[in-house]
Amino acid sequence: MLFDTATLPASDCYQLLTHAVSPRPIAWICTRNADHVINLAPFSFFTVASIAPPVLLFSQVNPRDGQMKDTLRNLRQHGECVVNVVSPAQAAAMNQSCAPYPPHISELAEAGLQAAANPMLSVPGVAGAPVRFLCRLRDMQVIDPQPMGGTIVLLDIVGIEVEDALLADGKLQADLLALVGKLGGDHYCDGSPHFSLARPTLGS
Repeated sequence: MLFDTATLPASDCYQLLTHAVSPRPIAWICTRNADHVINLAPFSFFTVASIAPPVLLFSQVNPRDGQMKDTLRNLRQHGECVVNVVSPAQAAAMNQSCAPYPPHISELAEAGLQAAANPMLSVPGVAGAPVRFLCRLRDMQVIDPQPMGGTIVLLDIVGIEVEDALLADGKLQADLLALVGKLGGDHYCDGSPHFSLARPTLGS
């Protein structure tokens, strides 16, 4: 079946895209508001945008009520965040942080999590997260301000915190790092079992 996106309702387009473009890594983002309340929210439209300089990219799909989420509002105000990756042990807490808490309530506290301070930013990360990217806002581009439209956010990485047990000779080990990924609907995966394929080379 061919779906014509010019006539496809946004809800149907969302269902197709989020089921077909998966699994998706989750950016579990800590920001702070003007009252120093720590906001924590997961975003599953997330990837690496650049290595030199190191830049992350995530996007927000605008809620149906058209309101800006706390994460974007806080980033515009303060320009700092910590992007945490999600381990299976913290999957339930990540899901809890999806709840529509008002801005004066910290999802970090409501999910029973501890803050992990760092020396580079005024925003903490999530204690126990296997990897934490310390970031400053590079750019924010609104694709469309309407409900179900999107906003792209680019983040400069100023530091990367990695749990020591996941390193060997200073390198992050893929076989030791189990991360939660987002599938369509309410479904998730934990990255295991995984398989390896050597990158092919062409003969002369």
